[in-house]
Amino acid sequence: MKIYLLLLILVSNTVYAQKINNLIELKQNSTNELFHHLERAIRTPAFQSEGYWVWGSSVTKGGDGKYHMFVSRFPKTLRFHPGWMVASEIVHAVSDTPQGPYNFSDVALPARGAQYWDGRSTHNPRILKHNHKYYLIYMGSTHPFAEPTYDELTLSSPWCTVARSSKRIGLAIADSPYGPWKRLDEPILKTKANTFYSYLTSNPSPIIQEDGSVMMIFKGRAHTQNGKHSQMALGIAYAPSIEGPYTVLNNDQPIFQIDGQGEAEDPFLWKDKRGYHVIFKDQVGKYTGERGGGVMAYSEDGIHWTVNKDPKSYSLTVEWEDGKVEKQGQLERSFLLFDENGKMTHAFFATMDGPGGFENASNSWNMVIPIK
Repeated sequence: MKIYLLLLILVSNTVYAQKINNLIELKQNSTNELFHHLERAIRTPAFQSEGYWVWGSSVTKGGDGKYHMFVSRFPKTLRFHPGWMVASEIVHAVSDTPQGPYNFSDVALPARGAQYWDGRSTHNPRILKHNHKYYLIYMGSTHPFAEPTYDELTLSSPWCTVARSSKRIGLAIADSPYGPWKRLDEPILKTKANTFYSYLTSNPSPIIQEDGSVMMIFKGRAHTQNGKHSQMALGIAYAPSIEGPYTVLNNDQPIFQIDGQGEAEDPFLWKDKRGYHVIFKDQVGKYTGERGGGVMAYSEDGIHWTVNKDPKSYSLTVEWEDGKVEKQGQLERSFLLFDENGKMTHAFFATMDGPGGFENASNSWNMVIPIK
């Protein structure tokens, strides 16, 4: 009995010591920032589409050895903001190389009618491949009105008011990146009363874990007393499998406190042997000192997060492969591509020209930066 107890104590101490070592390693490695490993950006757009505004993308390598991008676009006959809320579609583009350029292949998730929850707009795609199937997790929205004109569609217009409050997160499934895609008729993550996501859910970034379960960071907004909506905040949801059901693990409060941090959006989540990591847009420059720059944070369990000691993960000021340094009008919707060995190889961003502000751009595209 004494020998058994001694062995039990030794095993317990070893397990505890290993947990401590894992946490120390996670914190030590959290200072190895993405920002310092970005190479010069490739000048040729990874994807652009004539006559369309182009925004966020997600990439996977298919069974055919090609790289498949799923990316948002919406017509330039509408204002950029809020045109994406009412007329976006997710398209599929293909390249022989990860950096592209990607050539248009097909429309993966087109408009399908106002009666569907995602009937008028599909946006912000994340593509996952698991057990020989492809999964698109995305934001969808709808509205009951006729198509607006350029001048009619404003942030205060009925189109925007209804479409924004209708934003939810959904799922589509296919056996091939070329489709056809089966879209679920109900969102996988709806709103919930008296939470920070009672008004909308959006901007999903999921990962499939070793046991097939899913962790997903998302953006939410809450209803407020004046009938409007709160600032943007981030939450974490869990599901035993990719088709759900999804449970939000932090119903009581956002991952990062809005009052202390300000608005946060456009998260990208990944996991490695050290734990969970996320980069997101520093909307007001709280952590990086740069409005719209990127923040990096880490977590051991995916619920409790710590911002990295050196938090900047990307900047709106980009050094191009030709040596020129320019500040982009916007730089959002970060996506990191990993190779088969789990090595981070490329960073993709939605970007636009102009001096800043969605209303001051004449062109938008998806850009790529190799990672050292």
